[in-house]
Amino acid sequence: MKADVIIIGGGIAGLWTLARLRQLGYAAFLIESAALGGVQSIASQGIIHGGSKYALGGKLGDSAKAIGDMPAVWNDCLSGQGELDLSGVRINTRKQLMWSTPGAVSKVAGFFAGQLMKDRMLQLDRKSFPAPFDNSAFKGVIYELNEPVLDTASLMSTLVEQFGQYCLSADVSFEKQNPLLVNCRHVASGEQMQLATCQLVLSAGAGNAAILGQLQRDMPRMQKRPVHMVMVKGELPEIHAHCLGASANPRVTITSTRMQDETVWYVGGQIAENGVALNREQQIDACRQELKDVLPWLDFGRLQWSTLLLDRAEVETPGHKRPDSSYVGLDRGVITVWPTKLAFAPRVASQVVELLQQQDLRPSADTAGLPGWPTPAIARWPWEETFWS
Repeated sequence: MKADVIIIGGGIAGLWTLARLRQLGYAAFLIESAALGGVQSIASQGIIHGGSKYALGGKLGDSAKAIGDMPAVWNDCLSGQGELDLSGVRINTRKQLMWSTPGAVSKVAGFFAGQLMKDRMLQLDRKSFPAPFDNSAFKGVIYELNEPVLDTASLMSTLVEQFGQYCLSADVSFEKQNPLLVNCRHVASGEQMQLATCQLVLSAGAGNAAILGQLQRDMPRMQKRPVHMVMVKGELPEIHAHCLGASANPRVTITSTRMQDETVWYVGGQIAENGVALNREQQIDACRQELKDVLPWLDFGRLQWSTLLLDRAEVETPGHKRPDSSYVGLDRGVITVWPTKLAFAPRVASQVVELLQQQDLRPSADTAGLPGWPTPAIARWPWEETFWS
């Protein structure tokens, strides 16, 4: 079979790129060996960052500037008016919160009130405090961020509903000396197929390194920045918020999902970065104490706990610092991408399209699907796959 573009890796960035290419008329297909959204995408917190959390040091740095336009792009799509129709995606909240504890030095208060952040953040007065911050025991300050939080499973389902027919479940290998001949093998049936493509796009997250190794390439190089996320389940209020601390990172970032008659908190932020060296029990203890410190009026006694050690795969940077933006690079017929953040998926797709156009790779007339070839399943949330204590 022939294709204009083969994308390997079915996270949000890969699916978004597939969608854009299909819209433009390219015979594009996505290959996923496991589940769509399988590692980083489904395990993200669903936050569409606009740079506010990167401005906690009191200035609008490169990371904040790079990601600042993304919420508007996503909001257009979520309303059905953007480059993709994501109107069916479940939105957990359209506006996140950021709160400070009484003991935190508010060195960024003046900056947040300034012109640069005026359209991104709003300080709430006490009568507008939402639960659980409407408790009289809360003495801090709350900002409202104009940045949505999405249900990642719903996002995956919406994309797959529209473009899943072009997603293939297969392991891949490559013909020697020719990365544009892709061998596909379905794991369960053993069925095999070879796809000849004009352009290969690697969007497999941490899997990009292994694929580049198969292709005998040592560039671009990948780095991993691990986090140790915490999951808490029980009778909890729904929260989508960051807690300001003394450093430039939030102490904790909490997003929530309803599971039957319980709420699951998914906890990241500095606690997740600091907990990389801790085992499961140690990280749970550390997170329980941190939550007691920042939300002391809530009861954390009758809850279930779990953790997830997750590697964030990114392009290598000097000193292994977090990249400011997404990475899209072309080398000898292979485009490699690392989105860095969920919010950057539209930018990744646009950058891939630009590279194709620069090479004068035009859509072919054959945009049909591949009938009969199995489609990958959609990944399940981490809290549906874990064990609780």
